[in-house]
Amino acid sequence: SQRLLLSQVAGCTLPLVAMLLLLLSLLLSPQGCSARYDPTWESLDSRPLPTWFDEVKFGIFIHWGVFSVPSFGSEWFWWYWQKEKRQPYVKFMETNYPPGFSYEDFGPLFTAEFFDANQWADILKASGAKYVVLTSKHHEGFTLWGSKYSWNWNAVNVGPKRDIVAELATSIRKRTDLHFGLYHSLFEWFNPLFLYDVSNAFKTREFPTAKSLPELYEIVTKYQPEILWSDGNGNAPDTYWNSTGFLAWLYNDSPVRDTVVTNDRWGVGSICKHGGYYTCSDRYNPGHLLPHKWENCMTIDKWSWGYRRNAQLSDYLTIEELIKQLVETVSCGGNLLMNIGPTHDGRIDVIFQERLRQMGDWLRVNGEAIYGTKPWRNQNDTVTPGVWYTFKPKEETVYAIFLNWPISGTLVLGDPKTIIGETQVKLIGHKGQLKWVSLGEKGMTVAVPQLTLNQLPCQWGWTLQLTNVK
Repeated sequence: SQRLLLSQVAGCTLPLVAMLLLLLSLLLSPQGCSARYDPTWESLDSRPLPTWFDEVKFGIFIHWGVFSVPSFGSEWFWWYWQKEKRQPYVKFMETNYPPGFSYEDFGPLFTAEFFDANQWADILKASGAKYVVLTSKHHEGFTLWGSKYSWNWNAVNVGPKRDIVAELATSIRKRTDLHFGLYHSLFEWFNPLFLYDVSNAFKTREFPTAKSLPELYEIVTKYQPEILWSDGNGNAPDTYWNSTGFLAWLYNDSPVRDTVVTNDRWGVGSICKHGGYYTCSDRYNPGHLLPHKWENCMTIDKWSWGYRRNAQLSDYLTIEELIKQLVETVSCGGNLLMNIGPTHDGRIDVIFQERLRQMGDWLRVNGEAIYGTKPWRNQNDTVTPGVWYTFKPKEETVYAIFLNWPISGTLVLGDPKTIIGETQVKLIGHKGQLKWVSLGEKGMTVAVPQLTLNQLPCQWGWTLQLTNVK
């Protein structure tokens, strides 16, 4: 076929020949022109972040596991009870469970009888989120899939007797446009192999070789997640975990090599320094623009990632607080990953459902100021507090999202500079153009319409669409 193609171009003009030869070289080269990455941070960090991740802006985190059975205090229940022996946890067990009851005894009680992956997918879709990250395995070591490397401590052998990861992945992909992702803890609190390596100051590598790395290869190959959210380094360096070796395979040869996105939790010293995007710390919200793509992973429950039966209403962030988190995060170039914790029997509690649907309601009105935007030259207004900016370069549109409705009837914006005869201002969700007055180099004043509560486009934050401003 190569000789045939060359013979056919013999009589062509030189530019056409060159183009055909270039096409031939692309067809004959493996993987086209895809770059390959060495197992070094310098090489891995040079990989461009797949563009889809920056465009989607908003995702849902799901912390679900055996810790959802006691559902008391925190998803770190086992550690706080057995290792740190914190009094509230010790007392909780002494009061409610028989002597000798172990954490492993919670496994069969993780029943998931009400888990309906289709229902979950519909709830997540209604939230306006564009990706979801499920805890495939937390620090307790229990896998939500039937892992070959977690014998008798997984959701197929114990408890639900179901492949939770497979069910949710299938429903998400069939019923929504969300990108499906998996969280995976590198270490396990009480795994004997890990404790052996700890006792040897990580000079041995029994645990990552036999357990953690095989699991990672298994979930990527089997479920093809587009986000791989690593966590829990166990105070061990990335060399112990062979993180760079695994990521080189993930980026070069895995089934998701072109689309997968990774975070920065791959061993001591990697957080906020290496990986696809930075998380830096839980609930990270710097309030200013960062030079590298980042994510604010946070919880609706202020005190726990897993479900808590003892939570009070005041423990949950309000929808106003959640929208503020989203707007601040996106304005500063980040994504918001908002966490919910289902119950042991597989329900998304109604308080979480309400918050998710409220976010979806808000995004249905204001989504154009969130999805696919870029940070503007100013992230928040220098004159009026509670005003945050996003930007769409192609449309040359600036969005001013204001969290407090001005009782004066006017909103002063100190940063957009108007162009007389060209600048237009619109309240998203409300018909017609708004009137404005130029303040020269000091910005502009916008007259917001006098609306009743029922006439407001939404209840908890509003967006001005500004076109032809400097």
